Amino acid sequence: MTESEILIIERDGDVVSLTMNRPPANAVNFELIAALERHIGTLAAEESPPGIVLTGLGDRFFSAGGDIKEIVGIEIAAPRIKTFHALLCTMERYPAPIVCAVRGYAVGGALEFLLFADYVVANPESRIGFPEINHGLLPATKGIRQAVQKLGLRAARALLYRGELVDAQKALEIGAIDEIASTADVSRRALEVCQLLRGKDQKLFAAIKRSLNLTDQMDDESLEAMTVQDLGCYLTEGRSADARERFLSKSEKKA
Repeated sequence: MTESEILIIERDGDVVSLTMNRPPANAVNFELIAALERHIGTLAAEESPPGIVLTGLGDRFFSAGGDIKEIVGIEIAAPRIKTFHALLCTMERYPAPIVCAVRGYAVGGALEFLLFADYVVANPESRIGFPEINHGLLPATKGIRQAVQKLGLRAARALLYRGELVDAQKALEIGAIDEIASTADVSRRALEVCQLLRGKDQKLFAAIKRSLNLTDQMDDESLEAMTVQDLGCYLTEGRSADARERFLSKSEKKA
């Protein structure tokens, strides 16, 4: 398959859909990892980055996770895991919303995609989990840390130690997904949410996302510097100033 075949890219205004296409299970091989990292990085470099809806072709698999056939030796596995780590970093730092539309299984590395997304819509038939321990493998360390931070230690530990898959309702309860929609509505709902988030002031959105994702890795001095840097951005931004003016006007009328 060519890159254009394994990753289908469609753009509609301020939203880009990235569809993983590796039948039968959309397994994530080195080529797909590299294509995702490259295209998301290219979109991030745009003056006004679009929202991204990430999904998998078909209704049975968002993605079955990493292609285990590639884990055959350190010479092949090491470059692959480094590129996968780079992809997670690119998703984490992407300044606009990333929404996952999940139909069916999202396991292993695919679950890590969900954990680094800003919102996840899944169908009732979806299943998520980290089966790596049962297959002689490990998730990326960055993905393990994200699982702890996003799901909490107890839920992350259960998924990682047991290697069992959980259903959509359990995934919703532990915070691995944000909402459940019918299979027919998953893509529409994911697009709707992505458009909603992309419609916010994107300088403020990017600053909030950066703070949510990165501040736990920073010391107090760096946090202060980031706060001051963000202050300079939104105090000089016309759209932000307009929003503050509208809020103040409403407050004065109520008084």
